[in-house]
Amino acid sequence: MSDAATNGSGLLSLIEAHQDRGHYQNLLWEGSFADYLELVRQDPGIARNAYQRLYDLIVSFGAEDYTEYKKTITRYRFFDDPFDDGKDGVFGIDIHLMKLVRVLRAAALGYGPEKRVILLHGPVGSAKSTIARLFKKGLEWYSRQDAGRMYTYSWVVDGEEIPAPMHEDPLALVPDAARPAVLDTLNKSKKLVYPIAVKGELNPVCRHYYKELMRRYSGDFLELQKHIRVRRLLLSEKDRVGVGTFQPKDEKNQDSTELTGDINYRKIAEYGSDSDPRAFNFDGEFCVANRGMIEFVEMLKLDVAFLYDLLGASQEHKIKPKKFAQTNIDEVILGHTNEPEFRRLENNEYMEALRDRTIKIDVPYCTAPSQESRIYEKDFKKGKVNAFIAPHTVEMAALWAVLTRLEEPTNHKLSVLQKAKLYDGKNIPGFTEDHVKELRKAAVREGLEGISPRYVQDKLSNALVRDPDLRCLNPFMVLNELEGGLKAHSLISDDQRERYRELLAVVKEEYTDIVKNEVQKAIAADKGALKRLSENYIDNLRAYIVKEKVKNPFTGQYEEPNERLMRSIEEKIDIPETRKDDFRSELMNYIADLALKGRTFDYTMNERLHRALELKLFEDSKDSIKLTSLVSSTVDQDTQAKIDIVKQRLIDDYGYDEISASDVLTYVASIFARGDASKA
Repeated sequence: MSDAATNGSGLLSLIEAHQDRGHYQNLLWEGSFADYLELVRQDPGIARNAYQRLYDLIVSFGAEDYTEYKKTITRYRFFDDPFDDGKDGVFGIDIHLMKLVRVLRAAALGYGPEKRVILLHGPVGSAKSTIARLFKKGLEWYSRQDAGRMYTYSWVVDGEEIPAPMHEDPLALVPDAARPAVLDTLNKSKKLVYPIAVKGELNPVCRHYYKELMRRYSGDFLELQKHIRVRRLLLSEKDRVGVGTFQPKDEKNQDSTELTGDINYRKIAEYGSDSDPRAFNFDGEFCVANRGMIEFVEMLKLDVAFLYDLLGASQEHKIKPKKFAQTNIDEVILGHTNEPEFRRLENNEYMEALRDRTIKIDVPYCTAPSQESRIYEKDFKKGKVNAFIAPHTVEMAALWAVLTRLEEPTNHKLSVLQKAKLYDGKNIPGFTEDHVKELRKAAVREGLEGISPRYVQDKLSNALVRDPDLRCLNPFMVLNELEGGLKAHSLISDDQRERYRELLAVVKEEYTDIVKNEVQKAIAADKGALKRLSENYIDNLRAYIVKEKVKNPFTGQYEEPNERLMRSIEEKIDIPETRKDDFRSELMNYIADLALKGRTFDYTMNERLHRALELKLFEDSKDSIKLTSLVSSTVDQDTQAKIDIVKQRLIDDYGYDEISASDVLTYVASIFARGDASKA
């Protein structure tokens, strides 16, 4: 046997090892009508309707509650996209997703929303299509699990098998006279979550065969049911089974038969009439999506004739195929649209019926920078891009995107950057959760305008491919790319363009502060020195509060508390002279309270003191390290060794690589060099 054949056999073995024939056989299950009734008796969930299945699918992945602005919010893990490793994960709009799931729950319980069109409304790129795609992927996956099993049937007549064209539940075949008794028996099951209901009539094709067989057997249903073959139903958008998508086309070419099906003219000669259901193709999107979900892309661009079909489909759960009676459907109707189209709907008095049958769910842009970062991280994560992405690169792009979506605060003490930090759960002195809640309430347009995530994704991509030899992508490369693209951005006005440039300057300043802080921490990362400095400060603080002297460990003499040392630390966190006593008393009271509880104070317990100690140690250390020598052409061996230690700390503690750590040190060094020059 050749090597190629041997290798081919090895690959076939790999395929064989990943096959689950038992599961595959289960997906191909077939049985009689009696077998199906027994399955429903054992597991009533098999007979759920489309809304019940979608809701159960979402909650099956679990949820977690968290508190934001004193309000409990539920995050459903389904929206992390468990099917494609987070590819279509939706982040930062948990409140709106929670509202959507509540609507689906009410629909599942039959409280009214099942008779409405669910309309996702928001700006371009705000994840409306992503949510719809998640639902469709989820329904396909769920139909292949035991928990999501569903079934349909075929007619076997004179040796020919005719599948039910709209994939109805076989329970629809139960004769009208027997339905109450059958449903009453099934609904007595202890496993019942939702009451089983069978609504409406069979589709025209199945009704035709039902009538013909009942005539053949003189009304004996037990004989008729022998012609019914029940099989497992697997939803698939690609195969057009249970998942439909309708996208508006040119208005002149739109035809409502695309939704409800059309006559098959080739079969008219065979069956003799265009009103014979066998000469009709029930392949419109409403027919295809039965038992699952239909998505209307840019729904409000539909021609009026389509909207009439939509009214009946939502309220009555019926469609009207050409030349046939109204036909029942069971499907989730989900549309999405943008703001201009929705405003047109609101202003069109002829659309009142549609507005009345629509539940609008806002899907705004994310307004929390950390959540916005997650959107980009899934596309630009390690292993997916060749270049190393320096720390804060995606974070700064996300921050800028969020800033463009926020309204300027009316409170003059608050900047738009601070507002973004508050929305991200950060603490800003002087602002409480109640303040943040009021900010949210006052800014009714936030998240509905600004830069789309798609723009940022495009510019991140551009920055990564601009240089084929790029080894490290840093924030300035991306921010420059974002700024350069604003000239050609067709969706923003000149005023917005200018404001967005100003916000880029804000982001660059914020980045500078972040990396200065990291370099300062890396230089002052000697925990032993920090601990000694902290102990020295606390000793002097205690003596100052109780009006005692401090023993000098070197001379052994008792001296006044070292005011210069204490102030040099307190000034690092902007404690003014007039507030020093308050700060010292608060800190001393905290230390005393810990002592009463049997605990020992550690400087890391107080974030402000920790930061002050780091800055003080940095000031004391930076001259010995001579960081500013990085911007000169020569560095002595001793200084280089100290710089290498700092660089390694940046790599180990902050996620930099060799290139990005060197770049950051050089950048921060240039800032210090300018500062030293200005002081001179």
